[in-house]
Amino acid sequence: MGLLIAGLFVFLGLHSLRMVAGDWRARQMARLGEGPWKAIYSLLSIAGFVLLIWGYGRARADSVALWTPPAWGAHVAALLAVVAFILVVSAYVPQTHFRTWLGHPMTAGVGLWALGHLLANGTLRDVILFGAFLVWSIAVFASRRRRDRDAGAVYPPGRVARDAVAIVVGVVAALVFALFLHGPLIGVRPFR
Repeated sequence: MGLLIAGLFVFLGLHSLRMVAGDWRARQMARLGEGPWKAIYSLLSIAGFVLLIWGYGRARADSVALWTPPAWGAHVAALLAVVAFILVVSAYVPQTHFRTWLGHPMTAGVGLWALGHLLANGTLRDVILFGAFLVWSIAVFASRRRRDRDAGAVYPPGRVARDAVAIVVGVVAALVFALFLHGPLIGVRPFR
């Protein structure tokens, strides 16, 4: 469990720097330069991600059940995962209504993914992993929205054609991941 927690600390900690230590982050970027900062940030993020995946896998051996998930939890998780994929994709497709409404659809998508997985899983390792991502996404989403408000940020109006692209790509990516990648990578087949 220690590896999982360490990986979460590194990965989510790095992705929280702007929220909790924005001035320090800006000083480091100015001191190192944008390219080297991004390289170090990326390498540490990858290391944290690998550590949390490795830790999550190792935590399976001493899994502690906290509750039995409801039968409908897996169905809700699948639905929220599809919505999460759409939101993540819409973060990269310009002028979607999702971006106009949410401002930060990827962060909202991570939160929905985590919430769905909490509903479908009841072990301690799941609560630690998905609970951490849920709390992180709520805190970061609120911080980013507040920063947008303070800066007077206005997102361009969404276009239905752009929404359609985000929806189609998101649904296809969710299906490919669920049907072909989730089992080999995570060890759980969502649609048994």
